[in-house]
This record gives sequence, structure tokens and C-alpha cells, in this order.
Amino acid sequence: MASSHARVVKSRVVYRGPVFGVRQDVVIEPGRVRAVRALVTHPGSVVLLPVFADGRLLLVRQYRHAVRRFLWELVAGRMEPGESPMTAARRELQEETGYTARRFRRLLEIIPTPGFVSERMLIYLAEGLARGAARPEADERIAARRFHLTELLRLVQRGSLRDAKSVAAILYYARFIRRTG
Repeated sequence: MASSHARVVKSRVVYRGPVFGVRQDVVIEPGRVRAVRALVTHPGSVVLLPVFADGRLLLVRQYRHAVRRFLWELVAGRMEPGESPMTAARRELQEETGYTARRFRRLLEIIPTPGFVSERMLIYLAEGLARGAARPEADERIAARRFHLTELLRLVQRGSLRDAKSVAAILYYARFIRRTG
């Protein structure tokens, strides 16, 4: 039976930056396919789905240069080297919104772009929220807003909410965690 993993024949780092890197691998993939694969290396990230006692969800709006627009999305950020996912989740929630949560529940893990990015996103439900002071990074301009789940589902249906991690988490939450009636 063929192996389910690729064998890396040669690998070289093309770029190493503060957020991601780029690596080129020569691999023998399952089925004996020899290929050159360029990939973006990423340490992984956490995504938070903050839900208030009244059922509303907190999203943040910020400018995303890669798509040249402001987007509403869930709180998210990369894990720092050596940082646990839970530590990253607590840090990102407080940095971007000022809120802390008494309870976190891991909902799912997604791989947003498996064709050429190694990033894995861990999505957490955050409940028992308490307000505090936000501490965004120097280059972040973030606005936060509470949404009713039904409003977010309409935005997803209309194609107005486009951030993939947010769409996946909201639909998962609506379908498997909280029933909307």
C-alpha cells in the first residue's frame, strides 16, 4: 500500500518574515509523483467566536490590504513561537476587543488554504465575557460590534460576510451548537 505522506527530497527557505515564510520543497508524493511545491509556512492561528449572554456575537471590522477593503470578521491572530493555542486565544480576544472570557470551548480546526499554505486555524467559542480595555497592535485599527446570529446568517447568505474563517465558524455554530429556530 502506498504511503499517505510525501517524502521531501530537497527543501530550501526562500523567505522568512515575522508573520510567515516561503519554502520550496522537492517531494515524492503518494503515487510516486515527483513535484516541486512552493508553500507559505505559518505557525498557525486562533479564531474566537465571542458569544454574549443575550446570544449576540462579537465581530471586528478592520482594513485588509490583501483584498483592499474593510472586512467584518471574527477575532483572530497567529500563535507566537512557543505559545499555546489557549494563551493565544486569551491574548487575541483581549488585544482586539478588550474582552476576557470565563469559558473557552474548542469548536473545530480548519485548514483555510491547503494547496499552498501550512496554516491551521483553531476556532474557539468564548463565553462569560467581561469588558476591558482593548490593546490592539500599533498597526491595527479595529472596530467591534455585536450582531444577532440571524443577522450574520443573512450576511453570509447575501455574500456580504466574506471572511472564510468567520463564515465557517458562524455556520458551524448555527448548525451544531446553537439552533436559530
